[in-house]
Amino acid sequence: HFSPGMYSEEWSRNRQGREKAVITNFSFSQLPEEEKRGWIKSHSVHGELYSEESIPDDRHHAIYFAMLLAGVGFLLPYNSFITDVDYLHRKFTGTSIVFDMSLTYILVALSAVIVNNALVERLSLNTRICVGYLFALGPLVFVSVFDIWLELFDTQQSYALTLAAIAIVAFGCTVQQSSFYGYTGMLPKRYTQGVMTGESTAGVIVSLSRIFTKLLVEDEKNNTIIFFLFSVSIETLCFLLHVVVRRTHFVRYHTDRARHSWLKGQMSNFTSKNHSGYQIHYDSIEEADAVNLGNSSHEDGIYVRFDVPKPDTKRTWMGVKELLDQRCAVARMIWPYMLSILVTYFITLCLFPGLESELRNDTLGEWLPILTMALFNLADFVGKILAACPYEWGGVQLLVCSCLRVLFLPLFVMCVSPVQHPLLAHPAWPCGLSLMLGISNGYLGSVPMIQAAGKVPLQQREVAGNTMTVSYMAGLMLGSAVSYSTYSLTSQDLQFTQNMFLL
Repeated sequence: HFSPGMYSEEWSRNRQGREKAVITNFSFSQLPEEEKRGWIKSHSVHGELYSEESIPDDRHHAIYFAMLLAGVGFLLPYNSFITDVDYLHRKFTGTSIVFDMSLTYILVALSAVIVNNALVERLSLNTRICVGYLFALGPLVFVSVFDIWLELFDTQQSYALTLAAIAIVAFGCTVQQSSFYGYTGMLPKRYTQGVMTGESTAGVIVSLSRIFTKLLVEDEKNNTIIFFLFSVSIETLCFLLHVVVRRTHFVRYHTDRARHSWLKGQMSNFTSKNHSGYQIHYDSIEEADAVNLGNSSHEDGIYVRFDVPKPDTKRTWMGVKELLDQRCAVARMIWPYMLSILVTYFITLCLFPGLESELRNDTLGEWLPILTMALFNLADFVGKILAACPYEWGGVQLLVCSCLRVLFLPLFVMCVSPVQHPLLAHPAWPCGLSLMLGISNGYLGSVPMIQAAGKVPLQQREVAGNTMTVSYMAGLMLGSAVSYSTYSLTSQDLQFTQNMFLL
């Protein structure tokens, strides 16, 4: 029984002193089929991966721009749902729709990150990303056409449909997002920063789109349809760019280099694992020829095959334990960065989008939450650009700075409480605080993710990216859950949603 692997030829002497060709077959069943084929092709053509080629260049920063749009792609669908806050408040009057959407997204997204960590060894990177795009596009198109345009559902059904759409988007986009962090972890550092800048760019694009559609088209139904269809077109563009960019020489060089490093690590473990069930078979070169290992023949050659043992229950659990040990080892190296990003997003989600969506002003009316969200997204975008500045932070320093953001909590509460006469009633207060919240979120949410990848060996960078995403999602989930406590500050009546979940 043979499985795709890497074949190499070396010379050794037998007991009689004659030289014989030795062909070694290393079997790696953990690689997805698509990547196995890539390894066979790479090693059969090049022998040593890119050994004689110069490092490819990102001409005109095209790959960076594509990665920026990738970041746009996995946050744009969710931003599209929550930014049309005026439409949501009119359609679902007196409900906690924005809070419910936020919590639904985070709970499903955290589950998706865990699933993605389990699938990272089973499905290829491209498969996970493409499925994520399809999960993101489907609900956007369905809600735009059947709920907003054709209005086929009543209020309760529409409420449930909106939350179901958010759940599907959350699963797809988070698998996609977590995969992209592992993906860019194999590229130079600036590309991780590019993806994170793209996340903020998604917020800016969606906010500006909502402002212009609301200004230019008076009818709320029509401007909401145009707003969603614009988001669908941008998401489709991001998907098509991914398909093109993954085939470029630049991306293939860096991803193959990282996988080659992983493969060398697997090879180095063969000796120590032989006692755990790995078997070595010595056969004649004729058998090797019979399975098309090579076209050349060698007299008196020896064919050596390393067989990975067939899976059984005991070894399956050993494999799970090995995966957990690997992730724990990575976590020990990057724990300050994990805590820093968790605290940063916890504080942000306590306030945004839930509490900000409930801001009111006699003069600006429903425009105030739209403006504060736009300012937050713009400042977040600037913060992520600043994260590209070449300054090396210590992990503990980042953690302290993230904790200082707790001061935003009482300040924002004073912008909405008491309901009729807030302590900080002037619109300049929530606008200014949104700017500071956004720029600190952009910077302190990006730097840990960027620098953590450099703290682990090359072959563990995809795992580090996925591990950081787990911390990121944990912060979002905790912040979203705590944000419910602020809903009572913005409502005279403490009823959240009356029977909206009953179908």
